Amino acid sequence: MCGIVAYIGKKDAYEIVVKGLKRLEYRGYDSAGVALLTDGNLNLYKKQGKVANLEEFTKDKDKSGRVGIGHTRWATHGEPNDVNAHPHMSNNGEIALIHNGIIENYDSIKRELLTKGYTFQSETDTEVLTILVEDIKKNTNGTYAESLRLALQQVVGAYAIVMISKENPRQLIAARKSSPLVVGIGKDGDFFCASDATPIVEYTKKVVYLDDEEIAVLDLDDGLKLYSIDDVQKTPYIQELEIKLESLEKGGYDHFMLKEIHEQPRSITDCFRGRLNAEEAWVSLGGIKEYEQKMIDAKRIIMIACGTSWHAALVGEYLFEDLARINVEVEYASEFRYRNPIINEDDIVIAISQSGETADTLAALELAKSKGATILGICNVVGSSISRITDAGSYTHAGPEIGVASTKAFTAQVTVLTLMALSLAKKKGSISDTKFRTMLSELEIIPQKVQEILDINDKIKTISAEYKDATNALYLGRGSSFPVALEGALKLKEISYIHAEGYPAAEMKHGPIALIDEEMPVFVIATQGPSYEKVVSNIQEVKARKGKLIAIVTEGDEQVKEIADHVIEIPEADEHLIPLLATIPFQLLSYHIAVMRNCNVDQPRNLAKSVTVE
Repeated sequence: MCGIVAYIGKKDAYEIVVKGLKRLEYRGYDSAGVALLTDGNLNLYKKQGKVANLEEFTKDKDKSGRVGIGHTRWATHGEPNDVNAHPHMSNNGEIALIHNGIIENYDSIKRELLTKGYTFQSETDTEVLTILVEDIKKNTNGTYAESLRLALQQVVGAYAIVMISKENPRQLIAARKSSPLVVGIGKDGDFFCASDATPIVEYTKKVVYLDDEEIAVLDLDDGLKLYSIDDVQKTPYIQELEIKLESLEKGGYDHFMLKEIHEQPRSITDCFRGRLNAEEAWVSLGGIKEYEQKMIDAKRIIMIACGTSWHAALVGEYLFEDLARINVEVEYASEFRYRNPIINEDDIVIAISQSGETADTLAALELAKSKGATILGICNVVGSSISRITDAGSYTHAGPEIGVASTKAFTAQVTVLTLMALSLAKKKGSISDTKFRTMLSELEIIPQKVQEILDINDKIKTISAEYKDATNALYLGRGSSFPVALEGALKLKEISYIHAEGYPAAEMKHGPIALIDEEMPVFVIATQGPSYEKVVSNIQEVKARKGKLIAIVTEGDEQVKEIADHVIEIPEADEHLIPLLATIPFQLLSYHIAVMRNCNVDQPRNLAKSVTVE
């Protein structure tokens, strides 16, 4: 879950690397460091905390050099401090290495290296790998690239690695297994490496996404050479980046999260652009078209995801079962493979992930694939691991999401799932033509309705001020609004550090109602629909216990307005599309509460954006 940046070429490496680290800081911000090669010297600078701390620390240091590697860390092995920060250096001072991932057998390797007289400065698994490379080089007298290849044959775990050496200051060596790594090919013969494309897009659009157990040697004299871990040379597949540089900037907003909340009218539109036409009454998801009949014939569809994507999958379960009448099970990817699940060859497994790199989800996919299931993906990042491992899938086209707390990715995932459900329902004949046309027309105008909610941001901000000092909160919803309640609670927890829980509204009286008193804010989705009267009854139960009630209601609702302390009105919509609207007020409430509590909205403590370790 760390961020890696590296550069070799004719430009100043430090500036490129540090700017790249800032773009990757959403991947981890416990510490940051750089290593620079210049005039035969290997200068290493690292500091606990954010990249800004590293910049301050290096103000008066020698930052010259045309070769550099940098790292921003989310700690796994060893607490966040200066010593455990990356890069790590070998005992002989010849190489420096950065690493994203976990070396699971580091302890046994470390014990063996200790018997050989090597010393360790840090508690990290990465330093063990660095010294293992040094030891192999010493005993084989080969190149450092070859020594890294041999070292990786001994390690168990996940890694994205970039290494530099004094021996060859015109070379970067990179490797990847399970953790993402992309190589950028510059116009002037220079090279870039990064955990994702965001630090690279400013300099080049030509990239190579490394596959598992591939090693790249980036040499200013010999160019890019790609090898397997078994030393078989491979031909690099060069792709063109589609990311726009302006999408990586805040664009005048105070935080990336606020920008991404306000981008949702456009991101939802981009998600269904070219995929639906209400006037001609068709839906077409090209990525999964040839698998639709297989999905219809499947005994079940299993959706696997983590965090916010899991909540989107829960919404998808309601949509698929209600519209397409297909049996769906939703699983936590992190638990799926550890309970010896029953997977059949006629099962369809759909993985949902914003980054397409989530380690738990990838591991679950590997298991499903080994059992012969058809695996599909829904992700946002083109060229990501999930998009490469799956049989087919759909991109959400939400654009880069920098804020750690996911917002537009959730609504984009729900949009894709809605399109899938409608397409399957139409093909299966489980939806009437009238209902199908109506839903397409309503989905087309959802972005406009999202904008209407964003336009009442000031009202939501005022309500937020009432609850910024709360210590606990409940979120309630029924049907497909229950996952939205879970997502609302997660957002509040993630960025404001207020304990919050989401429940089906009817479950409140089976335990959580004991928590309600005059200090407890209870957020309820009470929009018009089949369960409206039941939710109103649940609201009465909250008020009878003097709870503070904040209700999301359909425009014009008068019944709940008389009961609730605050109401937030959202436009009327088909009940299947309510999740796309009801989640917006919860995002804004969480954002404003977190800002009022002086929390770091874009980089919440202990979290990272792309969870690439198990």
